[in-house]
Amino acid sequence: MATKPVISAGLQLDTLEEKLDIKVKGAQLYIGIPKESSFQENRIALTPDAVEVLVNNGHQVIIESGAGLGAQFSDRNFAEAGAKITLEKAEVFKAPIIVKSAPVNETELPLLQTNQTIISPIHLPILKKEWLEALAAKKITAFGFEYLKDDSGTYPIVRCMSEIAGSAVMLLAGEYLSSGRGGKGVLLGGISGVPPTKVIIIGAGVVGEFATRTALALGASVKVFDNNIYRLKRLQNNLGVRVWTSVIEPKILAKQLKTCEVAVGALSSENGRSPIVVTEEMVAAMRPGSVIIDVSIDRGGCFETSEITTHHNPTFLKHDIIHYCVPNIPSGFARTASHAISNVLMPLLLESSEGGGLDEMIWHNFSLRHGLYMYKGHTTNFYISQKFDLKYTDLNLLIASRR
Repeated sequence: MATKPVISAGLQLDTLEEKLDIKVKGAQLYIGIPKESSFQENRIALTPDAVEVLVNNGHQVIIESGAGLGAQFSDRNFAEAGAKITLEKAEVFKAPIIVKSAPVNETELPLLQTNQTIISPIHLPILKKEWLEALAAKKITAFGFEYLKDDSGTYPIVRCMSEIAGSAVMLLAGEYLSSGRGGKGVLLGGISGVPPTKVIIIGAGVVGEFATRTALALGASVKVFDNNIYRLKRLQNNLGVRVWTSVIEPKILAKQLKTCEVAVGALSSENGRSPIVVTEEMVAAMRPGSVIIDVSIDRGGCFETSEITTHHNPTFLKHDIIHYCVPNIPSGFARTASHAISNVLMPLLLESSEGGGLDEMIWHNFSLRHGLYMYKGHTTNFYISQKFDLKYTDLNLLIASRR
């Protein structure tokens, strides 16, 4: 016969204390900056001024000799800022945090240490599955410049590089329109009594906006195409002047390209390749000596005739049209670009140290999590996992499981 449960009068139920998550304070960072040897990279991710701030806050920075020369920063500039200068790349890669202005390349993969943190660009078009697998094997935590997001929801490094590229394309266009460069021999913008040059900009994002702003400042006649009406309205509002705009309708675009001196491709794509909106037939109908600058070449380009070029050999001629298709335009203005990147990364590193290190900061800062595409060897970016057929792991669950 089953006995009935007995409830004692002396039984008491006490609430358990809740354990609050307390931030760890004061982590010291050891940061390595190697010299870039690929992707025509001239930028450096931290300037001497930024290094000095980090060193004065108790952190260590080791830099490979010559790392800043492309941006006109000497070893002496960094040494005076408090950085340690070394001739050995392998010594730089012993630092727990590696900060790069170009993606990790094949020669650097063997130098990586287990559980290291890398902050660098990704460059999806040249990314390889074997590289990701090598990072995963060493349980690397990797942040991508392209994915780093701030508290306002914007991508600060991408925006800065887009602003530089947009402003630079008009300066480049003006150069290649000159007779000495084989162009039409016209001055971008024109003068009194001479009609202004006609500029077509395809894409109304940040690159398109700054290209438009620079072209207008030089006195050119500008027409902007984009299929996103919101972007076109935003461009008008940001500029504060009325600009000729249109959706990308092939017949209208082809008609405008026939009479322009400069055509800029500035279409962006969230995932994958940029759409081709200008056919070879449209390019062939353009005026000889005109200039095409395809800023979106790093994602395939939006002109059918575009082919990747280099800073050393930036142009080629096709259908008598000058094509400028360098994928990393900001690297051609390396000092300005280095300051822009450094302005984002230095405060981020300082904030992470105050919060107990990058691992602690990832736990508390939801915006920063968006910048991660790999955490402790696990692929945490869904698009990258699909593109390369790698196992995807939800970052939020992964971080929570380690607390």
